[in-house]
Parts: sequence; C-alpha cells; structure tokens
Amino acid sequence: MKILIDMNFSPQWSEVLGKYGWEVLHWSEVGDPKAKDRTIMNWANINGYVVLTHDLDFGALLAITQAEGPSVIQVRTQGILPDDLEMILVEVLRQFEPELNSGALIVVNKERSKVRILPLK
Repeated sequence: MKILIDMNFSPQWSEVLGKYGWEVLHWSEVGDPKAKDRTIMNWANINGYVVLTHDLDFGALLAITQAEGPSVIQVRTQGILPDDLEMILVEVLRQFEPELNSGALIVVNKERSKVRILPLK
C-alpha cells in the first residue's frame, strides 16, 4: 500500500510508517505545499496512493464528487504526532488494508474507527 501524507501531518510520519513496510510520501516531496485539496486527491488517485489527513475537506470532496478514489484516512484526534497516534494508525492500516485498496473513507479517533466504502452515498 502507498500512503500520501497531507501537509497537516508532520513529514516525520514518512519514516514512522515506512518502517512498517508501506511506501510513504509527504505531499511536500511531490507537490506544492499550498496546493488545493482537490489537487492532492487527484494526484493520489492517479498514482495509487491512500491519503492520510487531519482535514475534513477530503471526506467532503469524496461525498460531493461521488468519487471511487482515492481512499482517505481522516484522523479526528487532537494529538497527531507519532508519539500520540503511531500504534492506533498502524492497527487501522493493517486491519483495513483491503478496504483501502478497494476504495474507502476511514475516520479514526482514539476510541474507534469508522469505515465507509466508496463511492459515498
């Protein structure tokens, strides 16, 4: 699985998630840091990446466009540094990898994760 980390996450996440065997890029490595969410989503979809974000707009874009991709993991916790979230996120990525590969929106918080299959209805 390939993961694209949105600008609202630290580039430190690339190394953290990469050690678990995923191919990981931070958006700042491939695109304009001020790019619109739609640009990031288009790039991720064309290149086969799952988007990791803290931004609600990605889920809204999936809903509005009825898109079948890219998959998005939307983290809804205050602490988004690896020290706070690493093991929760790794568990979600492992547990829901088939859904992410097929097209899904996963909303993650510390208590639970919710999966919605794309396109959103």
